[in-house]
Amino acid sequence: MCEANVYLIDEKGEEKLFLESVDKILPEEENLILENIFGQRKIVKARIKEMELVNHRIVLQR
Repeated sequence: MCEANVYLIDEKGEEKLFLESVDKILPEEENLILENIFGQRKIVKARIKEMELVNHRIVLQR
């Protein structure tokens, strides 16, 4: 499987789990649309800070 957990850095600088098992990230103007293997979809105004695909981990920052 090629999915990753997505974490969002909060206002305290801590990483919080935002969405599990994401397999698709679509850029849309200033937002990112995230979709996972369970059919969940979230939209967030953020940028990708870090991707560790070997560890199945993506970090976003607002």
